[in-house]
Amino acid sequence: MPHANENHLLSSVKNALRILRSFSLDEPEKTVTELASSLNLSKSTVSRLLHTLASEGFVTKDPETQKYRLGLTILQLNTVLTSHLEVNREAQPILQRLVGDLQETAHIAVLDGPSVVYIHRVESQQPVQALSHIGRRNPLHCTSSGKILLSYQEEKTIEAYIEQGLERFTLNTITDPQVLRETLQTIRRQGYAISIEELREGVASVAAPIRDYTGNVVYAISIIGPVHRLHPYDPSIITKVKRAANEISEKLGYWPRSS
Repeated sequence: MPHANENHLLSSVKNALRILRSFSLDEPEKTVTELASSLNLSKSTVSRLLHTLASEGFVTKDPETQKYRLGLTILQLNTVLTSHLEVNREAQPILQRLVGDLQETAHIAVLDGPSVVYIHRVESQQPVQALSHIGRRNPLHCTSSGKILLSYQEEKTIEAYIEQGLERFTLNTITDPQVLRETLQTIRRQGYAISIEELREGVASVAAPIRDYTGNVVYAISIIGPVHRLHPYDPSIITKVKRAANEISEKLGYWPRSS
């Protein structure tokens, strides 16, 4: 029965992808039992899929703990993806200059559902840095890049995000829906966003929007660092971040209309 076999294959592929997506920064390692329980699959099914994934390098198994983690194949695929993103190629020299000027780490981020995902990064040479990495997912309402990207979405998208709840991470996290709405309006009007200890204590950032050739905001550029070093309300910092965003936008084909 070809049709039944095809459905079985599709189901296996889907479950294998669910296994890969279940690993996270909070849970980088999992046992067969933990995966089976969280995904509502039988342990035999999970074991079979993990064996296949391991044979191709997508996961690896710790022989001592019997726990699985993502393998190097994932890293290789990520390298291929990020190296061929046009924005990364065009932004690289601009980010390097920004990092050189401000001596803090810079990122390019994109919206992905209810999260902001960092797709490119240029590190500063400072001995103490704010922790971040490519592929990291953060909430939208408590990061400068997230607020930038959310502020340019349609109202229904903003309201849908608010309806899912605004989780508190620090004393500075915006948890009031009306405050967030007003903040997003201000961000859109001024063209930049600031976050001071809203997601993690001791960390500050400034972000600005990057547009593509259609004029739509598709990425955000941000500079991030410890609050004792990075002062987000410094006009010179804001100007440099916005200028970098505009330069990358032009590289992507965006030209603002002359008034």
